[in-house]
Amino acid sequence: MIINGPNLNLLGRREPSIYGEVSFEEYLKKLRESYPDHHIDHFQSNIEGEIIDKLQEAGFSYDSIILNAGGYTHTSVAIGDAVKAIETPVLEVHISNIFAREDYRHISHIAAHAKGSISGFGLDSYRLALESITYGTSPVAGQ
Repeated sequence: MIINGPNLNLLGRREPSIYGEVSFEEYLKKLRESYPDHHIDHFQSNIEGEIIDKLQEAGFSYDSIILNAGGYTHTSVAIGDAVKAIETPVLEVHISNIFAREDYRHISHIAAHAKGSISGFGLDSYRLALESITYGTSPVAGQ
């Protein structure tokens, strides 16, 4: 399950110098084609409570969750608490390198409860998270 937060529905149009020119729907189609053995569901909301509801719904029934909470990453203790409360491992993903941006973006209320965090690789941050789920977290096979 991929859960995207606020403004990620505008990918491809929103600040292309930071987020690129490809919509998430286009990228998701390619991701699904590249990983035909995986069933990849997607949910996006600009509303904090809906993201929490989806985490709670998916958090006991999916193998893994890839979460890009967008701006809520830096402000929502409640989303961090939801990640902590569920059984399904969550991988935190960011398109931009949040540590190379404004200081307030260096804080994540999710990271402490996530299996791991990936940022700064553009939309490929999602693919890298999926690779981690598929092949484990070791960068060298067999380790």
